[in-house]
Amino acid sequence: MKGFPFKIAFLCLVLLFGLPIEVFAQGLTGIPLLSVEEGQEGSQEYTVSLKILLFMTALTVLPSILLGMTAFARIIIVLSILRTALGTQQTPPNQILVALALFITFFVMAPTFDGIYQNAYKPYSQKTINLEEAFDRASSDIKKFMTRNTREKDLLAFADMNGNKKFEDEASVPWSVLLPAFITSELKTAFQIGFLIYLPFLVIDMIIASILMSLGMMMLSPMLISLPFKLLLFVLVDGWTMTVGSIIQSYG
Repeated sequence: MKGFPFKIAFLCLVLLFGLPIEVFAQGLTGIPLLSVEEGQEGSQEYTVSLKILLFMTALTVLPSILLGMTAFARIIIVLSILRTALGTQQTPPNQILVALALFITFFVMAPTFDGIYQNAYKPYSQKTINLEEAFDRASSDIKKFMTRNTREKDLLAFADMNGNKKFEDEASVPWSVLLPAFITSELKTAFQIGFLIYLPFLVIDMIIASILMSLGMMMLSPMLISLPFKLLLFVLVDGWTMTVGSIIQSYG
Protein backbone atom coordinates (compact mmCIF):
# COMPACT_ATOMS: atom_id res chain seq x y z
CA MET A 1 0.00 0.00 0.00
CA LYS A 2 1.31 3.43 -0.94
CA GLY A 3 2.64 5.28 2.12
CA PHE A 4 1.67 2.41 4.41
CA PRO A 5 4.03 3.16 7.35
CA PHE A 6 2.82 6.71 7.72
CA LYS A 7 -0.78 5.71 7.14
CA ILE A 8 -0.56 3.48 10.19
CA ALA A 9 0.80 6.37 12.27
CA PHE A 10 -1.90 8.73 11.06
CA LEU A 11 -4.55 6.14 11.87
CA CYS A 12 -3.28 6.13 15.47
CA LEU A 13 -3.71 9.91 15.64
CA VAL A 14 -7.24 9.64 14.31
CA LEU A 15 -8.13 6.95 16.82
CA LEU A 16 -6.68 8.83 19.78
CA PHE A 17 -9.04 11.75 19.15
CA GLY A 18 -12.06 9.99 17.75
CA LEU A 19 -12.22 6.67 19.60
CA PRO A 20 -14.02 7.42 22.92
CA ILE A 21 -17.23 8.78 21.35
CA GLU A 22 -17.35 6.02 18.77
CA VAL A 23 -16.83 3.32 21.41
CA PHE A 24 -19.84 4.67 23.30
CA ALA A 25 -21.89 4.66 20.12
CA GLN A 26 -20.72 1.11 19.40
CA GLY A 27 -22.17 -0.09 22.68
CA LEU A 28 -25.53 1.49 21.90
CA THR A 29 -26.01 0.41 18.33
CA GLY A 30 -24.42 -3.05 18.43
CA ILE A 31 -22.58 -2.72 15.14
CA PRO A 32 -21.00 -6.06 14.11
CA LEU A 33 -17.32 -6.53 14.90
CA LEU A 34 -14.46 -6.37 12.38
CA SER A 35 -16.33 -5.12 9.33
CA VAL A 36 -16.27 -2.33 6.77
CA GLU A 37 -19.56 -0.57 6.17
CA GLU A 38 -20.70 1.53 3.28
CA GLY A 39 -21.14 5.15 4.27
CA GLN A 40 -22.62 8.14 2.50
CA GLU A 41 -21.96 8.54 -1.21
CA GLY A 42 -20.52 5.04 -1.38
CA SER A 43 -17.57 5.71 0.96
CA GLN A 44 -16.24 3.00 3.26
CA GLU A 45 -16.45 3.36 7.03
CA TYR A 46 -14.56 1.12 9.46
CA THR A 47 -16.20 -0.16 12.63
CA VAL A 48 -14.65 0.71 15.97
CA SER A 49 -13.53 -2.86 16.60
CA LEU A 50 -11.61 -2.91 13.34
CA LYS A 51 -10.05 0.45 14.18
CA ILE A 52 -8.94 -0.91 17.57
CA LEU A 53 -7.33 -3.89 15.85
CA LEU A 54 -5.47 -1.60 13.43
CA PHE A 55 -4.45 0.67 16.30
CA MET A 56 -2.97 -2.20 18.32
CA THR A 57 -1.11 -3.37 15.22
CA ALA A 58 0.20 0.14 14.62
CA LEU A 59 1.75 0.30 18.10
CA THR A 60 4.45 -2.12 16.97
CA VAL A 61 5.29 0.12 13.99
CA LEU A 62 5.32 3.48 15.78
CA PRO A 63 8.90 3.23 17.21
CA SER A 64 10.32 2.60 13.74
CA ILE A 65 8.28 5.49 12.33
CA LEU A 66 9.53 7.81 15.07
CA LEU A 67 13.15 6.81 14.47
CA GLY A 68 13.09 6.69 10.70
CA MET A 69 10.63 9.35 9.53
CA THR A 70 11.24 12.30 11.87
CA ALA A 71 14.14 14.42 13.12
CA PHE A 72 14.62 12.19 16.19
CA ALA A 73 17.54 10.12 14.88
CA ARG A 74 19.76 13.11 14.07
CA ILE A 75 18.99 14.82 17.38
CA ILE A 76 19.62 11.85 19.68
CA ILE A 77 22.90 10.99 17.92
CA VAL A 78 24.22 14.54 18.27
CA LEU A 79 23.25 14.68 21.95
CA SER A 80 24.92 11.31 22.59
CA ILE A 81 28.14 12.46 20.91
CA LEU A 82 28.03 15.65 22.99
CA ARG A 83 27.81 13.65 26.21
CA THR A 84 30.74 11.48 25.11
CA ALA A 85 32.80 14.56 24.24
CA LEU A 86 32.17 16.05 27.67
CA GLY A 87 33.34 12.80 29.27
CA THR A 88 30.52 12.83 31.82
CA GLN A 89 29.68 9.16 31.17
CA GLN A 90 26.00 8.80 32.20
CA THR A 91 25.30 12.48 32.87
CA PRO A 92 22.79 13.54 31.63
CA PRO A 93 21.16 10.11 31.90
CA ASN A 94 19.63 8.38 28.90
CA GLN A 95 16.09 9.26 29.98
CA ILE A 96 16.89 12.97 29.96
CA LEU A 97 18.56 12.79 26.54
CA VAL A 98 15.62 10.91 25.05
CA ALA A 99 13.12 13.36 26.56
CA LEU A 100 15.11 16.34 25.26
CA ALA A 101 15.39 14.73 21.82
CA LEU A 102 11.62 14.13 21.74
CA PHE A 103 10.81 17.74 22.65
CA ILE A 104 13.22 19.09 20.03
CA THR A 105 11.73 16.66 17.51
CA PHE A 106 8.25 18.01 18.20
CA PHE A 107 9.59 21.55 17.80
CA VAL A 108 11.25 20.78 14.47
CA MET A 109 8.28 18.78 13.18
CA ALA A 110 5.66 21.29 14.39
CA PRO A 111 5.04 22.83 10.92
CA THR A 112 4.66 19.36 9.42
CA PHE A 113 2.33 18.17 12.19
CA ASP A 114 0.29 21.35 11.86
CA GLY A 115 -0.02 20.77 8.12
CA ILE A 116 -1.18 17.19 8.74
CA TYR A 117 -3.77 18.43 11.23
CA GLN A 118 -5.09 21.18 8.95
CA ASN A 119 -4.99 19.25 5.66
CA ALA A 120 -5.78 15.70 6.76
CA TYR A 121 -7.13 15.21 10.28
CA LYS A 122 -9.39 18.26 10.50
CA PRO A 123 -11.24 17.59 7.21
CA TYR A 124 -11.51 13.90 8.16
CA SER A 125 -12.96 14.75 11.60
CA GLN A 126 -15.49 16.99 9.89
CA LYS A 127 -16.31 14.10 7.52
CA THR A 128 -15.52 16.15 4.41
CA ILE A 129 -12.98 13.54 3.22
CA ASN A 130 -12.70 9.79 3.74
CA LEU A 131 -9.96 7.95 5.60
CA GLU A 132 -8.03 6.99 2.45
CA GLU A 133 -7.83 10.59 1.25
CA ALA A 134 -6.76 11.71 4.72
CA PHE A 135 -3.97 9.12 4.59
CA ASP A 136 -2.81 10.44 1.23
CA ARG A 137 -2.75 14.05 2.42
CA ALA A 138 -0.87 13.16 5.59
CA SER A 139 1.64 11.07 3.64
CA SER A 140 2.22 13.99 1.28
CA ASP A 141 3.10 16.35 4.16
CA ILE A 142 5.56 13.97 5.82
CA LYS A 143 7.09 13.05 2.46
CA LYS A 144 7.68 16.75 1.76
CA PHE A 145 9.59 17.11 5.05
CA MET A 146 11.68 14.00 4.45
CA THR A 147 12.53 14.89 0.84
CA ARG A 148 13.63 18.42 1.70
CA ASN A 149 15.95 17.11 4.42
CA THR A 150 17.45 14.29 2.36
CA ARG A 151 20.72 14.82 0.53
CA GLU A 152 20.28 14.70 -3.21
CA LYS A 153 23.32 12.43 -3.52
CA ASP A 154 21.81 9.84 -1.16
CA LEU A 155 18.43 10.05 -2.88
CA LEU A 156 19.95 9.51 -6.32
CA ALA A 157 22.11 6.65 -5.04
CA PHE A 158 19.15 4.66 -3.71
CA ALA A 159 17.09 5.55 -6.78
CA ASP A 160 19.86 4.16 -8.99
CA MET A 161 20.07 0.96 -6.93
CA ASN A 162 16.30 0.64 -7.24
CA GLY A 163 16.44 1.12 -11.00
CA ASN A 164 14.57 4.43 -11.00
CA LYS A 165 15.37 7.56 -12.96
CA LYS A 166 15.27 11.14 -11.72
CA PHE A 167 12.00 12.18 -10.13
CA GLU A 168 9.89 15.07 -11.35
CA ASP A 169 8.78 16.30 -7.91
CA GLU A 170 8.64 15.32 -4.23
CA ALA A 171 5.39 13.38 -4.60
CA SER A 172 6.89 11.11 -7.27
CA VAL A 173 9.62 9.77 -4.94
CA PRO A 174 8.60 6.26 -3.83
CA TRP A 175 8.76 5.35 -0.15
CA SER A 176 11.07 2.42 -0.90
CA VAL A 177 13.70 4.97 -2.03
CA LEU A 178 12.92 7.84 0.32
CA LEU A 179 13.03 5.94 3.61
CA PRO A 180 16.59 4.51 3.37
CA ALA A 181 17.87 7.69 1.70
CA PHE A 182 16.44 9.87 4.48
CA ILE A 183 17.84 7.83 7.38
CA THR A 184 21.25 7.56 5.67
CA SER A 185 21.30 11.31 5.14
CA GLU A 186 20.30 11.89 8.76
CA LEU A 187 23.15 9.69 10.03
CA LYS A 188 25.70 11.51 7.88
CA THR A 189 24.53 14.94 8.99
CA ALA A 190 24.43 13.86 12.64
CA PHE A 191 28.05 12.66 12.57
CA GLN A 192 29.17 15.85 10.83
CA ILE A 193 27.57 17.98 13.54
CA GLY A 194 28.96 15.63 16.19
CA PHE A 195 32.49 16.02 14.81
CA LEU A 196 32.29 19.81 15.03
CA ILE A 197 31.04 19.54 18.61
CA TYR A 198 33.68 16.99 19.59
CA LEU A 199 36.66 18.90 18.19
CA PRO A 200 37.05 21.68 20.83
CA PHE A 201 36.75 19.18 23.68
CA LEU A 202 39.40 17.02 22.03
CA VAL A 203 41.72 20.03 21.90
CA ILE A 204 41.23 20.58 25.64
CA ASP A 205 42.06 16.92 26.35
CA MET A 206 45.25 17.16 24.27
CA ILE A 207 46.37 20.37 26.00
CA ILE A 208 45.77 18.94 29.47
CA ALA A 209 47.58 15.69 28.56
CA SER A 210 50.59 17.64 27.22
CA ILE A 211 50.78 19.74 30.39
CA LEU A 212 50.62 16.70 32.64
CA MET A 213 53.37 14.93 30.67
CA SER A 214 55.60 18.01 30.82
CA LEU A 215 55.14 18.08 34.59
CA GLY A 216 55.93 14.39 34.88
CA MET A 217 52.44 13.50 36.11
CA MET A 218 52.01 10.60 33.73
CA MET A 219 50.11 8.51 36.28
CA LEU A 220 47.36 11.13 36.60
CA SER A 221 44.44 10.67 34.21
CA PRO A 222 44.10 13.63 31.80
CA MET A 223 40.33 13.05 31.65
CA LEU A 224 40.06 13.67 35.37
CA ILE A 225 41.73 17.07 35.06
CA SER A 226 40.16 18.15 31.79
CA LEU A 227 36.57 17.44 32.84
CA PRO A 228 36.13 20.58 35.00
CA PHE A 229 37.63 22.74 32.22
CA LYS A 230 35.33 21.25 29.60
CA LEU A 231 32.30 21.77 31.81
CA LEU A 232 33.38 25.34 32.52
CA LEU A 233 33.84 26.07 28.81
CA PHE A 234 30.52 24.46 27.96
CA VAL A 235 28.67 26.53 30.57
CA LEU A 236 30.40 29.81 29.64
CA VAL A 237 29.43 29.54 25.96
CA ASP A 238 25.88 28.40 26.85
CA GLY A 239 26.57 25.08 25.19
CA TRP A 240 23.13 23.50 25.44
CA THR A 241 21.41 26.42 23.74
CA MET A 242 24.08 26.53 21.04
CA THR A 243 23.85 22.79 20.41
CA VAL A 244 20.07 22.69 20.27
CA GLY A 245 20.01 25.81 18.10
CA SER A 246 22.52 24.29 15.68
CA ILE A 247 20.44 21.13 15.36
CA ILE A 248 17.26 23.10 14.69
CA GLN A 249 18.98 25.37 12.17
CA SER A 250 20.32 22.32 10.33
CA TYR A 251 16.72 21.66 9.27
CA GLY A 252 16.38 25.13 7.78
